[in-house]
This record gives sequence, C-alpha cells and structure tokens, in this order.
Amino acid sequence: MAYRLGVDVGGTFTDLFLVDDGDHRQWRVKTPSTPSDPSQGVLKGVSRICAEAGIEPADLANVVHGTTVATNAVLESKGARVGLITTQGFGQILHLARSQTPGPLAGWIIMVKPDPPASLADTREAIERMDARGNTLVAVDREQVTRVIGDLVESGVESLTISLINSYVNGAHEQEIADLVEELHPGFPVTISSAVLPEFREYERTLTACMNSYVRPQVAQYVDRLQSSLSDMGVRTEVDILRSDAGVMTPKEAARNPVYGVLSGPSGGVAGALYVAARAGFPNVLTFDMGGTSTDVSLCQAGEPTIGRETTIGQFRIKVPSVDVHTVGAGGGSIAHVPELTGALRVGPQSAGAEPGPAAYGQGGEAPTVTDANVVLGHLPADLIGGEMTLDVEAARTAVQKVADAMGLSLEDAADGILRIVNENMAGALRVISVQRGHDPREFAMVAFGGAGPLHANAVAELMGSFPVIVPPSPGLLCALGDLVAGFRNEFAQTLIKLTSEVGDASAILGELEGRAREWMDAQGIAAADQQIEFLADMRYRGQGYEIPVPWGDDLESRFNDLHEQLYGFRMHDTASEIVNLRAVGTGDRPQPELPEEDPVEAMLEPGTHARADLHPGTIVPGPSIITEFDSTTVVLDGYVAEVDRYFNVLIRKGS
Repeated sequence: MAYRLGVDVGGTFTDLFLVDDGDHRQWRVKTPSTPSDPSQGVLKGVSRICAEAGIEPADLANVVHGTTVATNAVLESKGARVGLITTQGFGQILHLARSQTPGPLAGWIIMVKPDPPASLADTREAIERMDARGNTLVAVDREQVTRVIGDLVESGVESLTISLINSYVNGAHEQEIADLVEELHPGFPVTISSAVLPEFREYERTLTACMNSYVRPQVAQYVDRLQSSLSDMGVRTEVDILRSDAGVMTPKEAARNPVYGVLSGPSGGVAGALYVAARAGFPNVLTFDMGGTSTDVSLCQAGEPTIGRETTIGQFRIKVPSVDVHTVGAGGGSIAHVPELTGALRVGPQSAGAEPGPAAYGQGGEAPTVTDANVVLGHLPADLIGGEMTLDVEAARTAVQKVADAMGLSLEDAADGILRIVNENMAGALRVISVQRGHDPREFAMVAFGGAGPLHANAVAELMGSFPVIVPPSPGLLCALGDLVAGFRNEFAQTLIKLTSEVGDASAILGELEGRAREWMDAQGIAAADQQIEFLADMRYRGQGYEIPVPWGDDLESRFNDLHEQLYGFRMHDTASEIVNLRAVGTGDRPQPELPEEDPVEAMLEPGTHARADLHPGTIVPGPSIITEFDSTTVVLDGYVAEVDRYFNVLIRKGS
C-alpha cells in the first residue's frame, strides 16, 4: 500500500489528510496548532492519523507540508539579522525603495516607513562593478571584500545577502563573493540575488533576496527539526514543502530559498480546489476560502491557477511567483458593530480571533460576530468537529442582541443584516479578481472551502451569479489535500528588454533557460517523461512600468494587445510593445491521490438538516437545508437545490 499524507498548519488547527493509493481510503484529522513550535502540532497529528489508519509512520510513502513559518517570521518581525553586501555607491538601496506613499494628499505625512530586512548599519559596499551587458568594469577587490565579510559576521549578523548592480545579467561577481564567504566561514547562510531573482529592477531584487535571508535561518531550523523528529518516529521519506505558486520543493530547497514559500497556505487551498473542480468537470472556477479571520479568493482558468509575479507580505511587496490570491478581512470571527456617528451596521475587519473567539465559543467572548449570527439563524448546529466542540447558543443570542438594540431591529433581522454585509464584503473581493480584470463571474463555478466557506457560499454565489457552488468532501481540510496534488514547479528567467520587433530568433536564450529547468528537474529526481516546460514572455508597452506574462508563440504582439485590453480596458495602437523578461517554467507531475468515486443513484430528500455522511452520489437536497459534517456546515438557501455528484462533491444550483 502507498500512503500519502498532506499537512497544512493554520493559526488555530493543523489539518492532516491521508490517502491510501491502494484502495482509495481516506483519513482526516484536525489537531490544535502549536504556534510556539509548529512542528509539535504536526508530530501529534502524524501520530494520531497513523493510529487511526492502523499504520506505522514508516508506511508513509510521501509527506507534503504547507507551512506558515516564513509568513509568521515576517508578520511578527521575528526574522534573522541580515547583513547586505551591495555595489559601492548603492548602500542606501533598501531605504530609497520606490518612494511610494499609502494614499493621496497627506499620506506621506502619516506614513510610518517600515524598517527593511537589512538595516543600514548592517549594509556594506563592495568594490566591484559590472556594466548592463554583464561585462566586468571593476573586478572584485577580494582584500576589501574579505574585510567587509569579516566585519559583518563578527558584528553578529545571522545571514548574508549579496545583491550587486547588474548581477541579473551576469552573477559571476555575486558567486565569487559567496565563494569567499564559504571559504572564510563554512556553512554560513548566504543568499545571492541572481539566484533568487535574476531580473532587472535592483530594489525589488535586493528586497526579495534580503527577505529570503531574513526568514532563512528560522525556516531551515524548522525544516531540519521537523525532518529529524519525523525520522525519529520512523518516517523514512523526505517532507516536501509547498511553494507559494502551488508547486512543491524539497526540504533542501526550502531551507535554501524559503522566500518561495511565504504564501504556501493559500496556494494549497487553490491547488486542492482546482483538483476537485477539474474532476467534477469545471476547469474555470472562483475559489472561496473563508476562515475565522479572513477570506482568500482566487480565479482559475482552464484548470490552472493565476500566477502573479509579485506578492505582498506584511508591508513589503516582494517578487516571487505565487498564486494570485486576494484577501479580505471577513471571516467567522469578524466583529459586527454600529458606530454612534453613522448608526450604520459594520462588519469587520476587526476579529475576535481564536481567543476569546465568538461569543458562541463560550471562552469569554462578548462581541457579536459572524459566527454568532449564523448560530442565531440556525445555520450552525450546537455541536461542531464531531462533537468535540459545543456552541453556547444563548451567549450568541445575547451578543447579537446588542446590534439589534442599537438598530431597533429584531434579533433575527440583526443577525440577517450581519450576514448580508459580510457576504457583500466577500463578493467585493471576488469582483476584484474577476470583473475588475475583465472576467464575467457568471462564467465560473465557485469552490467553497475552509471552515466557514460552505456556510456563506450559496449567498455569495447568488450575488456573483457563479454556479454551481462546489463543496468538496471535508472542505475544512482542502488545503491539506492541495498539498498532496501539487507537483514540482520552478521558474527560470532572463531579462531582455527589447522591442518585440527587434527580438528576432530567441531560440538560444530559450534553450539556455530550458537547460537550467531540465537540470533542476533532474536534480529533483523527476523522470524525463514527467517533465514539462512552458515558455513565457513578460511584455509591456514601451515606457510602461508593469508587465503582463504572455505564453510564448506566434502572434505574440497581438496576444499581448488582447490581454492588455482584457485586463485594463484599452490597447495602444501607436505604441510598440517590448519583451522585458523571457521565462521558462519547469513542472514535474507527481502521482495523484485516487479519491472515492461512485455511480449516482437518485434519491430525493426533504428540506431540513442532514448529515453529509448519510448522502451518497445522486442524492438531491432542496433548500432551505443544512448539511453538517465533521469540519464544516453547508447552507442551501430556499430556491436552490444541492446534489451530490459521483465524486461526493455537493453541487448547489438554482432550483427549477
């Protein structure tokens, strides 16, 4: 038997999803997360799920892990002390940044500029220089650089970043300095910018490389500790780590370049949503992941996620490939309040969090939340997580009554108002990734997951016109399933900056990029038959400050114009386009878990409350109804019908 395990660490729970590729059995476990040391929650979960499956840890053939260690290090400002070595004359690069302020008028007055990951005190300038074509103008002054390295290491920095001007064209000087660091201080963690982001724009390249150094020691220690502890338990396979672009990387790669995994949690959800939606026959979907504090949404076409080239983490915008996820501060713990000044009901972005949590949790929370409103309206049963958690209905009613009194409404109307507002907030996030980018949401299905997603999906889909709503089995653990279905992925780029008409034959550049991608996939142990290469061109109109990735092929300029018009509503007829970067994306498939499948047998139920475990493929549940399960609750509104498909998904459509 081949047992494959996906592990996703969240702020409150660590989710584990185990599948047996032999007879397609599945096991699911939710265990409390341990923020002080996330590996402890993972180890407890692995022990528990192996015991429930009746197997030994040594029987695990594959373990994939989505982790928030890098994310938390940035958000909590608990990363390493980073030393930066840059070209002479460019020591202020991280502080000059992009001179952007948060908003118009007096935004620059009230702005609190964040401290960069490498301070000015820990920045040194190296005597060297390359020109923009990669030719050496000034050779590396090894004696001076040796003094710089010694000064930084002796001062107490915990990792080093080497980011030199024009290294994106030729990284030889960066590599020479890195080799010198290894010679002087073997094993000291070093990041070179030409390896992390070999693209022009020195500020973004330097920031991304420094952010990699900032989280590198903590991630490396975590991965090493987790791998060692699992080995002590008897696990014989390596733990692959999920990347921000819904691919996976080996633990060695994760320890070396952890910046690629800063958003691995949301990407796991998108990967899992795509997998179940594609099996159900819906390649174009909006993903809707609603948790306790926030909701993540994404748009996917033709069975592929939308991959962005930049992502925001904390107050920094770094350039790493990641699933294009839009987040809004709306979740089950979002607090409802009525400001005295306006008297208008507001919901969020403040959240009750996990402690004390919604009033219904019975842990001292008193503020009315979205969860409390769902309890008042009967959308949530009194028992959750298989009876492990009991909700305090009276406490929820007392909390929501505060809103009712402030607005002169009945208790039920106040609860309904809370849900309507939070649903509009989440629909607004979906409009950002669909309507504002030239897509009609009515042409997309919606995959609902997360602990609270299925509670609100029917109502949100009604606002968007996105049907059917697809609620996969165990929606609260879909991110863990996404860890299992993700394949290997990496990108290799070279900056070009030439007019499209002047590029000519690019086969030599593409061949070099393909060679780098093949070399990487070979190193990951990916069989040649499982290797795929896709070529992209980052394009823009001449003089623009942003690019659009366009698949390489014929009529490149025409397809760029079409994409630009779709995204921004116009095309420029008298301005030439140019290619900024050429990119090769290497992917390697892994064995996919075989999930249950069964021929449908039609059965019609009455509206009401039903246990999902009692529903089989072909079962039809008309609204208004509630479908309960271990980790989530699905609401089917009046006028809608839910049907269980052959893959055990619940599909919600408008009733006839």
